[in-house]
Amino acid sequence: MKILVADDDSNLRKVLTIELSGEGFEVQATDSGLRVLELIEKDEPDVLILDLNMPGLGGMEVLKKIKNLELSVEVIVLTAHATVATAVDAMKLGAYDYLTKPFKMEELQSVIERAFERRGLLRENFLLKSQIKRQFQPQVFITKSPLLHEILENIEKIALSDFPVLVSGESGTGKELFARAIHEASRRAEGPFIPINCAAIPENMLESEMFGYEKGAFTGAHARKLGLLEIANQGILFLDEIGDLPLPLQGKLLRVIETGLFFRVGGVKEVRTDVKFVSATNKEIKLEVERGNFRGDLYYRISALAIFIPPLRERKEDIPPLVEHFSKINPAFRNKGFSQEALKLLCEYGWPGNVRELQNVVHRTLLLSKKEMIEPDDLPADLTAEPQTASTRLEDVEREHILKVFKKVGKRGKAAEILGMDPKTLYRKLLSYGVEE
Repeated sequence: MKILVADDDSNLRKVLTIELSGEGFEVQATDSGLRVLELIEKDEPDVLILDLNMPGLGGMEVLKKIKNLELSVEVIVLTAHATVATAVDAMKLGAYDYLTKPFKMEELQSVIERAFERRGLLRENFLLKSQIKRQFQPQVFITKSPLLHEILENIEKIALSDFPVLVSGESGTGKELFARAIHEASRRAEGPFIPINCAAIPENMLESEMFGYEKGAFTGAHARKLGLLEIANQGILFLDEIGDLPLPLQGKLLRVIETGLFFRVGGVKEVRTDVKFVSATNKEIKLEVERGNFRGDLYYRISALAIFIPPLRERKEDIPPLVEHFSKINPAFRNKGFSQEALKLLCEYGWPGNVRELQNVVHRTLLLSKKEMIEPDDLPADLTAEPQTASTRLEDVEREHILKVFKKVGKRGKAAEILGMDPKTLYRKLLSYGVEE
């Protein structure tokens, strides 16, 4: 942590420099208001300890300059002449806190740590939001599917509440895209959208990523680290692959969802966060509950509002517009296109990898082909070799699985819940199989 001390009292400057350096902080000191501004721009200190009563450019003028120039630093104001009016004025100008001389060093250190924590949180939020704005423009859904149009209409309603949302569907259907759409339509749109993949991070690291940790919590924890639950405050935490969340963490997550409170790893003080939880899974979590791999109480919490994204093979009317979209988003491909015969083969394929696989195939084909018009023989071999057989094989596997679940529970509503499928979709499939409830 970099600390800048600005005070006209040379003895106080010396004492603060010695004491704070002894705590491991990097400390600079000055008695000049103008020098304060130069050092902030040059060295970017994290915390400024500022005396209000300095000769020349006084503390209040320095605060005004910091605010007008939008300099990034947390300011702790010191004064020997405390009045309520002075404190209010300093806070209005952006000061983090206010201490009256004389003060105890422990009191100052406590305020410094809180100011540094706030700075870290604001910085991480700013960086994450900036990154999101660069990488993720407002979500545009390319679809002609009545099923997806119905889902998109529901998203507008779902986004208005703070109830947890569970988005389910096969890999590659675009579950995170729908989660981001919920964020954009919610009152939290100006807050952060923080994704975390529960399957991609080892269990011992996942806890500290989510909850953060205190200094000394474990070997290598040299300073407090904020978790994603804090960084996502006032926004949305997107728990991807929630079905792979380790059981020990499921109970801790449930408590956060219910109370908004949690402990950092190694912490003894509760931390509060205001987060909307959106989860995603390609698993049938209801079955995972029955197998003892997932807590039932957590499942019912995260699925207060549920969305099922149908696979691409169930909405083949989306394939032509998606192919056109993927062909146009890269300027290098804009003069290329797919013939009707090639498009027909793309529509006949089963797409086990869903939209993600379709995008990869389109981009790979356009990149490797020297032709402006893509023909069937330009497509990957696994698409052109008996494409209908591949599709039929997938449909047979799906049919067998659906019938197995339906036979076990005997009721369409219950089966749809276990399968993570819209009841209307399941009803249509059962009719096509010649099955009646």
